[in-house]
Amino acid sequence: MSRAEMSDHLLSIKSALVIDDHPLYCDALATTMESIFNTRRIRTATSLGEALQQLRMRFSPDLIMLDLNLPDASGLSGFLKIKERTPDIPVIVISAITTEGIVQSVLAAGAAGFIPKDTGRQTFQDAMRDIWNGKTYVPPGFTHPARAQSTDRSVETISRKIAHLSQQQTRILSLICEGMPNKLIAYEMQLAEATVKAHITALLRRLGVHNRTQAAMLVREVSIRHSLQ
Repeated sequence: MSRAEMSDHLLSIKSALVIDDHPLYCDALATTMESIFNTRRIRTATSLGEALQQLRMRFSPDLIMLDLNLPDASGLSGFLKIKERTPDIPVIVISAITTEGIVQSVLAAGAAGFIPKDTGRQTFQDAMRDIWNGKTYVPPGFTHPARAQSTDRSVETISRKIAHLSQQQTRILSLICEGMPNKLIAYEMQLAEATVKAHITALLRRLGVHNRTQAAMLVREVSIRHSLQ
C-alpha cells in the first residue's frame, strides 16, 4: 500500500452536507464519499434554503460541499450565507464553472477548496485529503494571485450585498440579468407587478444602484453572472 493509499485508508470523514440542485449528482457524491472515506452521516440539499434548514436542525457536518449554481442563490451569495452560518466548517465548492475569476472569488471568500465537477475519482481523493490536512485545493493549472487584488474585495463586497437579499429579491435580480421586464417577472414568479416593483426598489437600494441596468452590470462586473439561475 502506497503512502497516499494509506493516508486515504486512515482518513475517515464522519459526516457531510452536499448541496447541489441535481439530486442525482447529490446521490452520486454521497455514494462516493461513503465508499472512499467511510462517511456514514450524509445529508443532501437541492437549494440554499433547504441547506440552511438542515443546518438549523442542529446538523453540524465535518464538511460542506456546495455547488454555486442554486435556484435560490446568485453567484457567491449562497456560499457567503453558508459560511456565515457555519464559520468553523470547511466549505468546498464543487462546480462546473471553472473560470479563473470564479475560482479566485470563492477562494478569496474563504472556500477550503474548489473541485471541478468533471474531476476523476483519484483526483477527488487527493483533493479531499489535501483539504482535510488543512491545505487549500485548487484545480490543476490555476495560479494563485500574489496578493488579493482590490477587485477581489469588490467581488466579496458585492456578493455580501447580494447574500443579504431575500430569496424573492435574489430571484428577481437573476431575472433582471436575463433582461425580463417587470410584467414578465411578475408572471414568472406569480406575483403582482406592484409587488415586483417594490422588491426591485428594495434590492436596488441594498445594492447601492439607481436602476435595473446598473444592477445587472454590477453582477456581471464581479464575474458571477454565469452562476445565476
